[in-house]
Amino acid sequence: MSTTTLRPGVDVRRSADRLTTKIDWLDSRHSFSFGGHYEPENTHHGLLLVNNDDRIAPGTGFDTHPHRDMEIVTWVLSGSLVHQDSRGNSGVIYPGLAQRMSAGTGIQHSEKNDSWRLAGEKHDDPVHLVQMWVVPDEAGITPGYEQLEIAPERLAGQLVTVASGMPAHRDEAAIHISNRYAALHASRLEPGEYVRLPEAPLLHLFVPRGSVELEGAGKLETGDAVRLTGISGQRVTAVEPAEILVWEMHATID
Repeated sequence: MSTTTLRPGVDVRRSADRLTTKIDWLDSRHSFSFGGHYEPENTHHGLLLVNNDDRIAPGTGFDTHPHRDMEIVTWVLSGSLVHQDSRGNSGVIYPGLAQRMSAGTGIQHSEKNDSWRLAGEKHDDPVHLVQMWVVPDEAGITPGYEQLEIAPERLAGQLVTVASGMPAHRDEAAIHISNRYAALHASRLEPGEYVRLPEAPLLHLFVPRGSVELEGAGKLETGDAVRLTGISGQRVTAVEPAEILVWEMHATID
């Protein structure tokens, strides 16, 4: 990882331009190269390698598969997702609950749409989630799992630290990741409400739902993202009810 000074820039990425994977049970939209989709100029931004916007059909999901040396954060927007892994961890992830899996030396897990459990009956709704991967500080750490619920009122009208490995966020982050240069923040905004982006050399703003106005860049709709380099502190104002996810990064991959 590097903390080298980078050329300032604001790179707006529209929803319609994302790479997509569509099969019978999955509608996945990728912000960066992923799986069979490869673009040599679109492999990461800062420390963020994956920002997948997934919709998984009921009764389906990702069967058991392996990961290693990656910090994986999952944020559910609607429905619920069941996680099970080879370390004996299991849990149901739903809106407002932050989840982190550290793959480390190697872990296998499955992720299934299990929304009906919370409602008490089966239904036909997909689970909508954003899954994000950042590199860890070092390879070969012990695999781990953490989840914690964030109260809805905390997310309303302000940026809340969802996941962080930065010492400055040690007491405020809901969950912790093994990278001291990165943090994820989230907010739910009503029309007219605004937050300011963190001060950091690298930022990734994603709008998983709703519409906002980014100071200096204009309107962003559902699925749009902005990669900021050397520019921070801008105001993000909701045009309609919206949810935003912001990665604050103080280093990049060499």
